Amino acid sequence: MTFKSHMDQALREARAAAERGEVPVGAVVVDPSGFVVAAAGNRTRELSDPTAHAEVLAIRAACGVLGSERLPGYDLYVTLEPCPMCASAISQARIARVYYGAADPKSGGVAQGPRVFAHPQSHHVPEVYDGIASEEAEALLKDFFASRRT
Repeated sequence: MTFKSHMDQALREARAAAERGEVPVGAVVVDPSGFVVAAAGNRTRELSDPTAHAEVLAIRAACGVLGSERLPGYDLYVTLEPCPMCASAISQARIARVYYGAADPKSGGVAQGPRVFAHPQSHHVPEVYDGIASEEAEALLKDFFASRRT
């Protein structure tokens, strides 16, 4: 089986989030056959919900489609390193693999900060692949925050 990245769709979700005034982060849940089950961008401001991160919304949508609280064998593509909250949700959902773009030295929870998957309390540890389309993901974030400062 040939690897096919779905980061392009996650980046589209991130750009759409930026257009809504949200921090540009996008996420996509993919089933074992490579079919995109759910996609989302950040909606924390729109929904007045601090948990409405792209990863959480995509996981919720995928679980709703499947009628299950778990997603074993599924992949998650996200444009930014998941924060601790999202990393915990990924573990609880039993996501098999996480592919992310930009590292998040300030708020990351996978390779930075608390490294959620390294804790013994993490019941499930997905495979993690970083740096997927990181330049484009980083540029989206930098441009978004630069436009807010001027």
